[in-house]
Amino acid sequence: MSVLTDSARSAVLRDGQIIITLESGSEIRFPVAENPRLAPGTAEQLSQMEISPYGIHWPELDEDLSFQGLLSGDYGQHQNVEPGGAANGSQPMPSQ
Repeated sequence: MSVLTDSARSAVLRDGQIIITLESGSEIRFPVAENPRLAPGTAEQLSQMEISPYGIHWPELDEDLSFQGLLSGDYGQHQNVEPGGAANGSQPMPSQ
């Protein structure tokens, strides 16, 4: 199990992307449009991010993203439950 030893220094919204700068100077970037909870948010809502030791939280949009997930390329682009009951991005079973 890997442990994140680099903490977030800042997080900003710029040009449709969330940019998280780590203490080491490295950055994590992802387009807001790839996250179904963030995509409909206003610039004001998207800019109101709370940084924790584990990730980023958008209170008004009810979204949390972990640094571990972000570093593995998961930007929250998969909803937990999709219409029709399919979970975790899987396809629903065809009707018979």
